[in-house]
Amino acid sequence: MTKPLNPSLKFFLPLVLTFVLFFFVSIASAQLLRVAVVGLNHDHVHGILNDYKQGRVIIVGISEADQDLVQRYKKRDNLPDSIFYKDLPSLLAHVKPDAVLAFNPIAEHIKVVEVCAPKGISVMVEKPLATTVADAEKMAAMARKGKIQLLTNYETTWYPSNQEIYDLIYSQNIMGDIRKMVVHSGHQGPREIGCSEDFLKWLTDPVLDGGGAVMDFGCYGANLMTWLMKGKAPISVTAITKQIKPNIYPKVDDYATIMVEYPNATGVIEASWNWPYGIKDLEVFGVKSYLHALNGNVLEERNTDTAVFFKIPVKPLIYKDNLAYLAAVLRGEYHSVDDLSSLENNLTVVRILEAAKQSAKEGRKIMLAKN
Repeated sequence: MTKPLNPSLKFFLPLVLTFVLFFFVSIASAQLLRVAVVGLNHDHVHGILNDYKQGRVIIVGISEADQDLVQRYKKRDNLPDSIFYKDLPSLLAHVKPDAVLAFNPIAEHIKVVEVCAPKGISVMVEKPLATTVADAEKMAAMARKGKIQLLTNYETTWYPSNQEIYDLIYSQNIMGDIRKMVVHSGHQGPREIGCSEDFLKWLTDPVLDGGGAVMDFGCYGANLMTWLMKGKAPISVTAITKQIKPNIYPKVDDYATIMVEYPNATGVIEASWNWPYGIKDLEVFGVKSYLHALNGNVLEERNTDTAVFFKIPVKPLIYKDNLAYLAAVLRGEYHSVDDLSSLENNLTVVRILEAAKQSAKEGRKIMLAKN
């Protein structure tokens, strides 16, 4: 027969368990990033708000001037009044986050850095870094002077298949030198897939977004190719853009093909709001092998020994998303130099995109100055 529990233990055991639970919750909370969010008119903001609701991050403040938008998000995500501010300076006057996450129009990323850099607060923006090389270089100068991290977030950074390709090329040397890279990225169109009107207002604006599909999806290929080329900028950029649906997107392109030239390799970026389905893939052709990341988790190889495509196992990522990565960088556990989110990589991305727009406009190859 089981002995009855000591009466004193009956009283103290719940207290002990409560204390232990509180202790571990406190430790977990102390390790969570405390972030501020700038802007609610970028649909990618839903991701960080879901992380907040799941207890994966602490949002100490949200700056958004549009009060109608604020009220909708308060209701949708059950957000407290106390975390909302009309602008970023007001927010930072009350709280100091570990980092600021920018979900505002691309052309306004520079305003976020202008406020944060002098205060020593690191910034992560949604892709791409900026709409112009001039803005990107100003942002970089401010970040370096303020000694902050200025990082860019792409969905494809957190694709295990892409990271596996990099490892196979540079750690396992399965393909020899890279000869060609191809990236397809895009979907049926932002309006067609149901993006919010608040998002569409600036996403389809040639100033606030810097362009259409050429910016929205061309940046993915430029980012991945710069990474695979170990940070080297291309020699030249040649591009065409088209406006296939002017009745839907009257101010910007909705299709772009960009060719980037390296000394011994080429890259082709196919960015479109006209695909029959959503796609973000990466193909790499080398001397000895071909690798194709069909999506975030499926990777295929074909080599000189066989005509058969076969699946490659894909390892889990060390940093599974931008929050885990950002936390590691801020804590000094990981140093960002030429990786996909790094400032150096994304300065080159903006150079490629600006050259692509110039090439499409002028109908000629644009040579890039050596970096």
